[in-house]
Amino acid sequence: MAESFNTTHRFFDNKHYPRGFSRHGDFTIKEAQLLERLGYAFNELDLGKRQPATEEETLFVAACRGERQPETEAEKVWAKYIARIRRPKRFHTLSGGKPQADAVEDYTDSDD
Repeated sequence: MAESFNTTHRFFDNKHYPRGFSRHGDFTIKEAQLLERLGYAFNELDLGKRQPATEEETLFVAACRGERQPETEAEKVWAKYIARIRRPKRFHTLSGGKPQADAVEDYTDSDD
């Protein structure tokens, strides 16, 4: 029987986690190790570059597609990773107030 998530490649995401998964603070040490060790296989399965070879991989792909809730440790850590890299970037302003386009003010002279 084939082993699930079999890969010889380490998984790194230099764009979102240039210092590594464990040094960023989004993942526990155990989750970071799992991502690094099996993330390459997770990514290939998620992108459809690799066909599931085991029942566990088939269920993993179904979780990636939103057909079922993530249940296994692998499914949960991959869902957490995807949620982190797909979250919208925060917009920072120096004023701390509303953006100018939203501020509509009516100026009237009332020096009666």
